[in-house]
Amino acid sequence: MEVYLPIAEVQINIVLILFVSFVIGFLSGLFGVGGGFLMTPFLIFMGIPPVYAVANEANNILASSTSASLTHWFKKTMDLKIGWLIIIGGLLGTLLGIITFGYFKQIGKIDLIITLAYMYVLAIIGSFMLRDGILEINRIKKKVVIKKKLHTHYWIHGLPFRTRFKKSQVYESALLPIILGLVVGFVAAIMGVGGAFLMVPAMIYLIGMPTKLVPGTSLFVTIFITAFVTIMHAFNYQTIDLVLVMILITGSIAGVHSGQKIGQKLQGSELKTLLAIFMLMVGLFMAYDTFFRNGTPSIGIPTDKIVEISEFGNTIFNLSVKYPIVYGVASIFLALVAGVAVSFIRRKISIWRAERLNKPAMY
Repeated sequence: MEVYLPIAEVQINIVLILFVSFVIGFLSGLFGVGGGFLMTPFLIFMGIPPVYAVANEANNILASSTSASLTHWFKKTMDLKIGWLIIIGGLLGTLLGIITFGYFKQIGKIDLIITLAYMYVLAIIGSFMLRDGILEINRIKKKVVIKKKLHTHYWIHGLPFRTRFKKSQVYESALLPIILGLVVGFVAAIMGVGGAFLMVPAMIYLIGMPTKLVPGTSLFVTIFITAFVTIMHAFNYQTIDLVLVMILITGSIAGVHSGQKIGQKLQGSELKTLLAIFMLMVGLFMAYDTFFRNGTPSIGIPTDKIVEISEFGNTIFNLSVKYPIVYGVASIFLALVAGVAVSFIRRKISIWRAERLNKPAMY
C-alpha cells in the first residue's frame, strides 16, 4: 500500500514504514535505548530526504518519550531539579543547532552533514559498546568482580555555583547539567535524536546521579528538547510531515512496549553486544550508501512518478506553509496525546493484571 507524503514529497510503502518503525521500536524497548539514531538512518535508506527524516523522527521520539516518562513519573524515579537545568541548556543548544542546520542547508550540504554525523556516531558508540559488551561477557564467564570508582573527578567538577541536588544526593555545579543540555540540544537539532546516548553516561559518570533516576530524568528532558526541535523545524523549514509522523508513532510505540517485555528476560551484557553489532552494521551500510551509491535510496519506492495529491495532503501542505507555528504545535499535541494515551492504557492493564494475580502492579 503506497502513500504519498505531501511535505517530504516522496511516495512510501505504509506497510514497510510501519514494519520498520515497529522493529526499531522493538529494538529500543529490548535494548533500553532511544531509537532515533537507528530510525533516522532507515528513513534515509527508504528514500526520505535527511532533512525530513531528522525532523519527523524528533516528533516520533517525543511520543515514545512521553509514554515512557509517565511510567517513571508514577514510580517517582526522576530528579526534576537536574532535569530542568538540562532543559534550560538544551533549549539554548537547540537554537544553536537550528542555526547551524540552517547554514548547512543554505549551502546545500545538510544531507551530507546528517549522513556523516550518523555514520561516525554509530561507528564510535557501536565500537565502544561492542568492546564493553565482550569484556562484560568474559568477566561473567570467569566470575571476575571489578570494583570501580563510580564518580571520578575531572576539571569540569570545579565549576562555580555548586548546589545540592537532594533527590540524587549529589553536590555539583548547576552549570554542569546546563552544559550537558547545550550539547544534547545541539545534537538533537541536527540529528533528530533525543540525546540519551549522551545524557545517560554523563548523568552517571559526570553528575554522579543514581542509576535508578537516570532513565526517567533523561526521558523527561527528551520531551522538552524534542518538542522544541519539532516546532523549530516546522517554523523554519516546514519539514514536519504529519502523515509520516502518525505512521511512525503507531509502529514505534507498539514496538517499544513489546521489546520492553522481552528485554526483561535477557542478560544486559548480551543485549549490549547485540546492539553494538547492529549499530556497526547500520553505520557500514550508511558509509556504503554515502560513498558508493549515487544518492539513490537503498530501500523504498522510486520518487520520480507523477502522483496525485489527496485533499488531505493538500490541506496539510497548506497548513505547514501558511501557519507553521500552529502546524508545529499540532504535531507536538498529536505526539503528546499518543504518548499519554498509551501510558495510561498500559498502566490500567498493569493494575488489572495485578489485581487478578494479587501482585503489586508493574507500570
